Amino acid sequence: MPVPAEKVQRIAGLELNALRMAEVLSKDFETVKVPRTGTPVYDINGTLLFYRMPLARARTPLGYADIAVNEAMGEPLLAVTMGAAWEESAILEEAKAAARKAQRSLKYDSVRFVAYSFPKIALQFLLDGREVLMLEWRTWAEVPPLPAEGKAMKRYGFERWSLIDEMAPEVKRARVSSFKKRQALWEAPALSRIEPTVIKTGALKISKIVLKLAESLEIHYSPRSEDHFPCYELRGQQTGVWCVAASVEMLMNFYRYQYNQPRLAQEMDLGTCDHPNGLPYGDEDKVVDTIENLSSKTLDATAIADPTWSTYPTEIKANRPLISFIPGHSRTVAGYTWTIIHLPGVLPFKGLLVYDPWPPTDCAHPEAGGVITKWENFNTQTYRYAFTAVLKEV
Repeated sequence: MPVPAEKVQRIAGLELNALRMAEVLSKDFETVKVPRTGTPVYDINGTLLFYRMPLARARTPLGYADIAVNEAMGEPLLAVTMGAAWEESAILEEAKAAARKAQRSLKYDSVRFVAYSFPKIALQFLLDGREVLMLEWRTWAEVPPLPAEGKAMKRYGFERWSLIDEMAPEVKRARVSSFKKRQALWEAPALSRIEPTVIKTGALKISKIVLKLAESLEIHYSPRSEDHFPCYELRGQQTGVWCVAASVEMLMNFYRYQYNQPRLAQEMDLGTCDHPNGLPYGDEDKVVDTIENLSSKTLDATAIADPTWSTYPTEIKANRPLISFIPGHSRTVAGYTWTIIHLPGVLPFKGLLVYDPWPPTDCAHPEAGGVITKWENFNTQTYRYAFTAVLKEV
């Protein structure tokens, strides 16, 4: 059963206030308003997945939170992002202008937001309930049609796929169970009098639920915790399919190797700015080879298939960023947080600090693009590969 629309604000407010109380969310979130509703985002099969809730203080937009209403997402809170405003009406106007430019004779009667390659967003133009055009948000490039039946995704790049239809049955069952447990937590009688429409440190103090911040760490200049200075930079992918090149660029930049994306694309056979390619599935070893070859073997890279949660804290504690492959996409991870909710049967919040190269930019504007997600809920995503790089001792 999906979460009713009228309950979304309350669940969003409780989730965000819980993380603020645990100090997972910084002071930047203090007194931020939780909106009554948000932008509904659908799977490409038409199933409602989540609402993107814009966060603002007074009238100043600050970021957004993605709140799941479909139980198959695993938990209500999917991710929180600050520094990237979400303005639905402006995006719709841009999309409609791009659609007119793409197809002058286009006829449609509705437009909806879709997670065409979760968490990537596109806008789907419909006529009598049938798709007539799908445009990727920001680039306004047309999203290709679904692969032929029985044909799997071949590249980490620009492809659509259904999150719900392609989720394994056992994974779906586990996620539905987890979602229901989390939902039951917020329906506890102790919280019935709370109206969490504003994020405040003490909003949940009257409840009997105890929140504790266990660990939180971000990549910094050196492993010395007493000299902690953040030291990691976002790079937007310079084509719609160069998420892998951008991810390798971010990791190598951290180690002071200044290779740009066209050079990295050349190394991994990803084409050129004018004729780019994505990295085919099965060619993950090219990431390892590229990191090692372009660092003259100074970096020892490893690919970890189906990484567990422990992979990420282990590497971050060693002050090493990771490249993270999810279905159809590549990002980097530069931090983690872990909270514990003292309630039997409820999983703790596990969050990753994700430097995502999408939305893309172009080769003429390498300084643009991308978004930093702080935090992505580890329990709601599928992690295909993690790539680590260890600086060899001399």
